Amino acid sequence: NYNEAMKWYRLSAEQGVADAQYNLGVMYSKGKGVPQNYTEAMKWYRLSAEQGFAAAQNNLGVMYYDGQGVPQNYTEAMKWYRLSAEQGVADAQYNLGVMYDNGKGVPQNYNEAMKWYRLSAEQGVADAQYNLGYMYDNGKGVPQNYTEAMKWYRLSAEQGNAWAQNNLGNMYDNGKGVPQNYNEAMKWYRLSAVQ
Repeated sequence: NYNEAMKWYRLSAEQGVADAQYNLGVMYSKGKGVPQNYTEAMKWYRLSAEQGFAAAQNNLGVMYYDGQGVPQNYTEAMKWYRLSAEQGVADAQYNLGVMYDNGKGVPQNYNEAMKWYRLSAEQGVADAQYNLGYMYDNGKGVPQNYTEAMKWYRLSAEQGNAWAQNNLGNMYDNGKGVPQNYNEAMKWYRLSAVQ
């Protein structure tokens, strides 16, 4: 019951409970139990994030990155992603990797992107695993290494990442990092195509 949840979250949030402030931010961000309101979501995420609540810090970064409830600001997004990532939040580590990979809010730095993608990928984030595979496949920030690319593409593909499935198919199709195997290539191409 979203209405009941909102009532209790609000009571706790107004007393300064960071977890409740974060949850209230989520409710407003997603429009659960209340009309979607990014400005309200920002308010509650910020109150929680300023208390060091890592998930709120990541979500605040996302709001700044996307310009939801605030003007888009990559520098602010970086600040909040970093605070969250340094507390071990896998999604924030991935987001930080993307910022370094694309040079948004910071100078482009593939080595830093690799560092953050790896931390996130090791926690099982499929998009980070795909990006790590892509970096190895293309020699971005590391020497080109098809075996490592295969490893990370496979982990991501097995979680249903269509891009990873396609690239894994391509690796089998061209014998990159594995013996050429058209049956395996077709299997992964098909999985990617149906998404």
